[in-house]
Amino acid sequence: MSDPIPVDVLVVGGGINGVGIARDAAGRGLSVLLVERGDLACGTSSASSKLVHGGLRYLEQYQFRLVRESLAEREVLLAAAPHLIWPLRFVLPLHAGLRPEWLLRLGLLLYDHIGGRETLPATRTVRRGSDPELAPLKQSYRRGFEYSDCWADDARLVVANAMDARNRGARIEVGWALTAAARAAGLWKVELASASGETRSVRARALVNAAGPWVEAVLKSTGAARHSTLRLVKGSHIVVPRLYPQAQAYTLQSGDGRVVFIVPYENDFSLIGTTDIPFSGDPARLSAGADEITYLCGVVSDYLQAPVAPVDVVWSYAGVRPLYDDGRQSASTVTRDYAFDLDLKPGGAPLLSVFGGKLTTYRKLAEHALSELLPQLGSKAPSWTRGAILPGGDLPGKDYDAFSADQVACHPALPAALVRRLCRAYGTRIERILGTVATPDRLGEQIAPDLYEAELEYLCDQEWTRTAEDALWRRSKLGLKFNAAQAARVAAWFGVRRTQR
Repeated sequence: MSDPIPVDVLVVGGGINGVGIARDAAGRGLSVLLVERGDLACGTSSASSKLVHGGLRYLEQYQFRLVRESLAEREVLLAAAPHLIWPLRFVLPLHAGLRPEWLLRLGLLLYDHIGGRETLPATRTVRRGSDPELAPLKQSYRRGFEYSDCWADDARLVVANAMDARNRGARIEVGWALTAAARAAGLWKVELASASGETRSVRARALVNAAGPWVEAVLKSTGAARHSTLRLVKGSHIVVPRLYPQAQAYTLQSGDGRVVFIVPYENDFSLIGTTDIPFSGDPARLSAGADEITYLCGVVSDYLQAPVAPVDVVWSYAGVRPLYDDGRQSASTVTRDYAFDLDLKPGGAPLLSVFGGKLTTYRKLAEHALSELLPQLGSKAPSWTRGAILPGGDLPGKDYDAFSADQVACHPALPAALVRRLCRAYGTRIERILGTVATPDRLGEQIAPDLYEAELEYLCDQEWTRTAEDALWRRSKLGLKFNAAQAARVAAWFGVRRTQR
């Protein structure tokens, strides 16, 4: 089978960079097809530290442009998706024998100013006895700094970009893998295969390789020369029962120079990460190693009054960052910046491969990618995403708290916790699930606690959700709260739905 009409841009990879590029290209009037062999955000883009931040530690690596761009993007993304991204205060305790106070103060001063901070509070000093933010820490930590960054639901941010790309005309197709690609008659002819064994051919004027850890495998399938080098760095995270009641996160220095975050997570938990270790295995087979879990527990236990042990871990995950190899020896200091390989042949269609990047800079990366591609496609369409709101993000006054409170008041028959969860996940699109007047009986069968058929149908119809894993671990994190029997009921619902379609 062959698609009859060539598309302008074929994007391979449904992570944050791929969907960002597809969205940007579609908004410039290009015809776009994005294919993803698994689920959206099933790789690196759902295995991050869930932060939209400048990367404070990159300052000491002299990556000033990356930090400046990241901090500027922090404000842009916060305005675009206030339901998926929100401000968070981080406490950086002073640790005797590690980075000196003057250096941290100088770094935070720079952090506050080089990115054009507009809405987030500035850095302040915190002291034991007067500031409760230090209460969970051991008595030896007497002072520290509190600064601003943002938390993000990484996987849902990917989906929101994919939905916006679709709204602007892009085709988003999950479950399709690129098996071969070759230039022919000024176009790319790409062979695709589905998990069920179906095959088809697609032609495109330009091919974008945004396959993340698999970018080199896609390059090999095209036969194109490789100029940049990929370096895979594994990062693992652990989730434990909530370690303290306060709302702040912590940035903890480790004696090996790395930084570990503690972030309040899904109300009842704390997220701890990350590690940075070289990786050379199969990116599809990842888990947090026992040594990594021990390491993260050890760093946290050095700071908190109540120690954390591996036995406390309720969930762990690992991802591989597909970084551009800049020649640095340490995995933790390899640049998080991005690089492009633009492969051009006289009279042939372009191939753009993406190396590196980070969650925070995906929108800017997409802009830069289009600036590389548009001249090859004969287009001068201007950039447009900087002020564009993502689906669900058009909250009145960009005030999530007011929006959530209003929705709770509008649906008194539903549990407030359920309504707040839906507000956080879907923003103004909550109405597509609840309607205008919702009672439990209007939402269909309750498949698991506070998970109704209406939400699952929405996820399948609107968000490319195909399995219980997609629903419980990427579209939501309800998998953390459901027991085995409840998760099995969700899986059974998807099984019945497949047989009925």
